[in-house]
Amino acid sequence: MNKIIIAIDGYSSTGKSTLAKQLAKKLNYIYIDSGAMYRAITLYFLQNEIDCNHLDSIRYALSQIHLNFVHQQIHLNGMNVEEIIRSMEVSNLVSEVAALEQVRVFAVQQQQFLGKERGIVMDGRDIGTTVFPDAELKIFLTAQEDIRSQRRFDEMKLKSETITFLEVKTNLAHRDHIDSTREFSPLTKAIDAVVLDNSHLSMDEQLEIAYRWAMEKVMG
Repeated sequence: MNKIIIAIDGYSSTGKSTLAKQLAKKLNYIYIDSGAMYRAITLYFLQNEIDCNHLDSIRYALSQIHLNFVHQQIHLNGMNVEEIIRSMEVSNLVSEVAALEQVRVFAVQQQQFLGKERGIVMDGRDIGTTVFPDAELKIFLTAQEDIRSQRRFDEMKLKSETITFLEVKTNLAHRDHIDSTREFSPLTKAIDAVVLDNSHLSMDEQLEIAYRWAMEKVMG
């Protein structure tokens, strides 16, 4: 059976990672969370007080960063940072860091290397347009803004984060705006992507839809 590349793009808190993980497991594919890579880079920038306006500082910082996945969890320079990168502090800066051309070039090169063997599901903002423009299946995931905000708010509350619904909604709108309007590799739906609006779908329902699309591509 042929192995394909599946790219899942979409706005913040549409559940891209959840769908990608489930679909990868169902297909026995490798899952790669590109968003976690940008979050890990942002964490390094925060920890080392990197000036995002200073090109030499950015270049040096990237030369000191090693990212890899162990059991689908992101490791930054040998340390598991899967939980800490989901903090609001990182969320508030990640879109700005991810908009930097040097950062995107660095991350895209790593993502393309990880996909060389095919049989992967990768989610992010520019997977179907920049990272894998020739991916056999491109899914653009979306959901209504209030529903996305509520999902993110519930997730943050479970982690005991002190935050309001309005703060979450404002953060998502801010990230969506930066992601969609940045000059280098913006968030946009690939021409050949299929749209999946999961506003009123259960996780099982959206998984079945995505799995059906994937099998249609695999069987050719």
